[in-house]
Amino acid sequence: MDYKTLKSIIEGLLFLSGDEGISVRQVAEITEQRPELAAGALEELKEDYVAQERGLQVVQIAGNYRLATLPDHAHYFERLAYSPSRSTLSQAALETLAIVAYRQPITRVEIEEIRGVKSERAIHTLNNKDLIHEVGRAEAVGRPILYGTTKSFLESFGLASLKDLPEPTNFESTDNLEEETQLLFNKLDTQMTFEDVELP
Repeated sequence: MDYKTLKSIIEGLLFLSGDEGISVRQVAEITEQRPELAAGALEELKEDYVAQERGLQVVQIAGNYRLATLPDHAHYFERLAYSPSRSTLSQAALETLAIVAYRQPITRVEIEEIRGVKSERAIHTLNNKDLIHEVGRAEAVGRPILYGTTKSFLESFGLASLKDLPEPTNFESTDNLEEETQLLFNKLDTQMTFEDVELP
């Protein structure tokens, strides 16, 4: 095995090992190379990333090597993590957000009755992205939390108020929830302007 191929394989191993990382010993065993050769290739790969000003870096943490992002770019990664764009929301989150937007204030149980499945994770995701929040407690047994959309929801989709939400057709029918959700967000997408999208 030539040295270039070894470095290429190690790069793939670093990617696959994720947050756990991989040790020099593991690399040596997997590639059937001497530990000192594996260590040298890892260090050279680390230097390559720096010299080429790549968007990733090779770091060594607790004895294991792994790929990591650059601290200087953290701001952009935070934007991705909290971006409410359609592409970063799962179908479950889209359905849940559509229900909250049109039925608010609404409880988790009511959302799940409409969707027919558990929605705790979707609610958690939307809450973390500041698209929905707690607006009170229902006057029912256990005083369940009532959810509503946030100001960030309006800003993200270019809406002045909830009155500007697109009028869905037959939204009351829960049988076509997936279709209605798609229609709703297609309409919302067309209302978004470049000012609503934060670009790097």
